[in-house]
Amino acid sequence: MAEKVSGDFRLTYATMYDPPEALHQEYEAALEAVRGAMGAEHAMIIDGQEVQAAQKFEDRSPINQEWVLGSFQSGTEEDAHRALEAAQRAKPSWAQMPWKERVATMRRAAGQIDARVYEIAAVISLEVGKNRMEALADIAEAADLIRYACDQMESNDGFVVRMGEDPLKEYQARNISVLRPYGVWVVISPFNFPAALTGGPAGAALVAGNTVVMKPATDTPWTVRLLAECFRDAGLPDGAFNYVTGPGSTLGEALVNSPLVDGITFTGSFEVGMSIYRTFANGRYPRPIILEMGGKNPSLITRNADLDRAVSGVLRSAFGLQGQKCSANSRIYVDEEIYGEFVPKLIEAAQDLRVGDPTDRAVFMGPVINRGAYQDFKDYSEELSKAGEFLTGGKVVTEGDLDKGFFCEPTIVAHVKTDHRLWQHEMFLPVTMVHSFQTLDQAIELANSSSYGLTAGFYGSDEEADWFFENIEAGVTYANRPQGATTGAWPGFQPFGGWKGSGSSGKNAGGHYYLQLYMHEQVHTLIK
Repeated sequence: MAEKVSGDFRLTYATMYDPPEALHQEYEAALEAVRGAMGAEHAMIIDGQEVQAAQKFEDRSPINQEWVLGSFQSGTEEDAHRALEAAQRAKPSWAQMPWKERVATMRRAAGQIDARVYEIAAVISLEVGKNRMEALADIAEAADLIRYACDQMESNDGFVVRMGEDPLKEYQARNISVLRPYGVWVVISPFNFPAALTGGPAGAALVAGNTVVMKPATDTPWTVRLLAECFRDAGLPDGAFNYVTGPGSTLGEALVNSPLVDGITFTGSFEVGMSIYRTFANGRYPRPIILEMGGKNPSLITRNADLDRAVSGVLRSAFGLQGQKCSANSRIYVDEEIYGEFVPKLIEAAQDLRVGDPTDRAVFMGPVINRGAYQDFKDYSEELSKAGEFLTGGKVVTEGDLDKGFFCEPTIVAHVKTDHRLWQHEMFLPVTMVHSFQTLDQAIELANSSSYGLTAGFYGSDEEADWFFENIEAGVTYANRPQGATTGAWPGFQPFGGWKGSGSSGKNAGGHYYLQLYMHEQVHTLIK
């Protein structure tokens, strides 16, 4: 496995802060090669064939808008239909393949990802703006999510269960419950985790026996193209997976509206997710849809907290990937008894973060994803300047070549009234807000006041942590974790999913109950 780059080291979001030197060497060698490959044209993959479109679009780096990473196809409604029809044709043979053979194929796909992990990580850094460690973890997680789905299929023996036998005189009954694939599955993935949040759901759908059409965000087509190549090179049959690129308003809508689609996994904003949810419900009959739609994630720091742990965890979760995570720590609630001690420590740590080219080993924060996010940062900063006080940050960064990209300061804001809209609105930027509390009951009320319920963090005594776990309304919860207050879930360790407006399924990816979402139950009764 490629993530085991030195001895027993295994790369995860929790371990990435202390990697072996070999990892950096491999990344830098891959980065040099990837830079040499910039600017090429990349086709879609439909029914195993390279497919061009009449219109193209350029993929430019948020690090430097003068860098053209590649040229990609602006797929049309016709391309969406062509991909779905290919998946429909491939559906019977892939679904009827013995599950052990499907698992073996998908394990080969994970192995292909391992073999290209440094190359794909370098592309993620250039395309998304992730620092090298977060980029490596993104693609390593994609492989692990696929492997975890394979593990679950194996440990459940293909989800074939012998049921009870009817007490019939003169007859013998055999009842078997079987989970079977739905059919054609569409995966619409976001820019911020283009590897994990494409490879994870696509891998689960394929392991379950569905065929797949993958559509990446317009900002991240290169990463997903490389992931598609890993599926292809693993030996998946033509049409079992398809990779299409293009605007959500045309190609994306055609995928969502098509009667050929049997299920959808979407990761992105609440507004877009709910729109897809409502549109998909207008089909001939109910079909499954798995939505992950963001978060407004709180952390609570009590007077019994280890403040150094809390500062480390909050800092990493608030400003990792420039706050562009649905799990980012965007709300911080601090016991008034230690507010005056904790907040200066957090400010100092934030001011020490280095902003710049994320391929630089010393850089923690790269750019935000595009010009729209960059303008949003300016607009929110202006709004917050009127509502509260900047403790640090609030400005864009334009020194030297950074003015060619979309760089923003890590920003902490205080003294904003708790009824202000930005306590509820997901900014998806390196901005976090801090507020004091007097009692734990007040803190948990503030934490649960959001319509989101994705992740939450806590720092305090063990007894307080147990109380927090019992009362918080979120799908992924952490206590006393220096590696990240609200971020850092990993398949098989912290299954990832949300409550309330953060998710639709009530089950978390990379956990015991996720793979089953891609299958429906059939009962076989045979009377002899």
